[in-house]
Amino acid sequence: MEALIYFLVWAGLILLMMRFGCGAHVMGKHAHKPVGGEADRDEEPIRWIPPATDVDPVCGKTVHTNTAKSSVHDGMVYYFCSRECREQFEVAPHLYTGSKIPKTPNKMENAHG
Repeated sequence: MEALIYFLVWAGLILLMMRFGCGAHVMGKHAHKPVGGEADRDEEPIRWIPPATDVDPVCGKTVHTNTAKSSVHDGMVYYFCSRECREQFEVAPHLYTGSKIPKTPNKMENAHG
């Protein structure tokens, strides 16, 4: 009988800790409250709407974005008039975006011995 009471006491303590203590996160009962100005603002998901037209960076043509081929480079979306222009861009995007050529670090062989 003592073993049963001992077990029930420990089970009750574990249940209390899981329900109200640090384990409340696991049980799904914990909610973060907004702080400061976050409470006043309505939460709307951020949505990206593409422009109606854009300029192909390879050939300079104006393209309609709903029918154009697209590619993403460094977080920017670029639109192309054809698959060939897109492939040409993807081979060397630094030529069309004005960004620098990515440098690969010089790897020296390790000398063991």
